[in-house]
Order: sequence, then structure tokens, then C-alpha cells
Amino acid sequence: MDKPFLPKAWESILNTSSFMPVIVKTIERFHDPSWSMEPNAHEHYEMVYIKKGDAIFEIAGQPIILGPNDIVVIKPRQMHKFIVKSDSGCDFIVLSFKFENKINGEHSEVPLEDFLNFVSSKESGSFISLKISQKNEIILLLNRIIKEIESSEPGSDFLNHLLVLELFVLLSRALKMEWENSIKSKSPKLRQLINISINYIHNNYEREISLGDIAKFVFLSPSYFARAFKEETGLSPISYLLKIRIDSAKELLADTELKISDIALSVGFSNQQRFNEMFKKYAKQTPLQYRKKSIQ
Repeated sequence: MDKPFLPKAWESILNTSSFMPVIVKTIERFHDPSWSMEPNAHEHYEMVYIKKGDAIFEIAGQPIILGPNDIVVIKPRQMHKFIVKSDSGCDFIVLSFKFENKINGEHSEVPLEDFLNFVSSKESGSFISLKISQKNEIILLLNRIIKEIESSEPGSDFLNHLLVLELFVLLSRALKMEWENSIKSKSPKLRQLINISINYIHNNYEREISLGDIAKFVFLSPSYFARAFKEETGLSPISYLLKIRIDSAKELLADTELKISDIALSVGFSNQQRFNEMFKKYAKQTPLQYRKKSIQ
């Protein structure tokens, strides 16, 4: 039997992630105002999507009001209860999930890296809420997952597995936007993230790192991170990275007898030509000229 074709994005996730999202249970329900729920907690994550109506979730003692197209992700072992507020009732979907080790089948609280960087952080507390439009891809996927779980068609299990992967990719993106929005009004928090990114550059400048790598380290989108970094430091992240590399190269040129080609590689440049160009741009002289002047 031929191996099923996988889109590159899914194939990359399958090949690089140790833990994969696994649906434990799905529920699609309607409850009227007379329904009540005793407080309970689960060992897995629980994502609730409100299709119609209004409700209040009490999660770890904190009330959160939910309406149509709201999503809340509740973390494991958080006491919660659900209260219907609409006179006409509430229609919702519940998706319970864990993350399974591909090698031995063990479950872990640590999911896909991008997702968990924000979801498991203390910054977000015991839950995370999202407000999305009815036509959002996440909503369309949730409904497709429910449909495939109920389907007896050949290949439904495999297709549903791929749909769940795609769901978590989209959730990761939505949560990243939520994370950015949550810190826009928190100057000290944003400044702290920029300082963390600066430390990351200083500790990794000799490696082949990109704007995306640096932004990902503080869980921000490259465009938002680049703007915030420049506002805080006066330099773009890449300009700052190049400056650190050139400063380190100056020390090596002045204090060692290493070949210029070796210095270029040791401070993060892939070749000497690129190093020479950047050094002259920042130091206003070639590496050889700088070395000669420094030993005079």
C-alpha cells in the first residue's frame, strides 16, 4: 500500500515533534438554563467552543463570560463549572485532548512547542480564552473533526489525525496573537521580553540564527517583535545581531592571530566575503586594516 501523501507543514510536524495532540473525547451539546454542573477537574486539556448562547465558566475560582464564537482552553487539573445564562439555552462543543509520545505512547502535559510556550506559561493562568469569527478556520476545523469522528468512512481516523494537527497549528497562531495583545499595554513586560531576546542574541550570535529564531524565543511574531525591538533599542534585531558579531570580531582581530576566515566563521558568518562586507559597513574599514591599526 502506498504511503499517504502529507502536506509539507504536516509532515514537518510529524517528523520533528516528540509529542502529538490526541483527542480524548468530543462532545457536542445543548443545555437549557435549568441544567447545572458540579465543579470538576480533568487530567487532560479541555477546549470549549460556544456556538450559540451565553454562559459563565468558573475556572479555578475565576469567572469568565463566554458568548457565541468564544473559545476557552482549560488546563489540566483546574476545577471548573459551567453555568448557562441565555434563556434560550447554550449550544457548545467540547474537545478534550492530551499529548502522546510517538515513541512509547506515554502521555505528557508538554504539547507542541509553539503551542505550549504560551499555553503552559504562568502568564496565562489556569485557562486561555479566544474570540474568533464564525468563519474562522479554527471553527471550520472543529466542525470537520466532529464530523469525521462520527464517520465510518475508510481513512477517517487518519484524516482526523491530520485535522487535529492542523487545528493545533492554527491555535498556536491565534494564541501568539493573543499573547502579543496581552503585552501591548504592559511596557515593563514587553521590555522584559526584549531584554530576554538581547540575552539570546549575545548567547547565540555565533550560530546561524534568523529574525524568526529570535522572535520565536520570546513567542512573538517576527513583524511585531522587530518593531518592538527597534523602539526599545534603536536598532533592528538583525542590525543588533550584526553589531554584536562585529564587536566580537574586533576583539579577536586585536587580541589573537586567528585567520580572518576563521574569525568570520567563529562569530556567525557563513563566509569571509559576507564578513568583509558587513565589517566594512559597521567599522568603516576592512578587517585587515582594523587588525593592522590595532597592533600599531
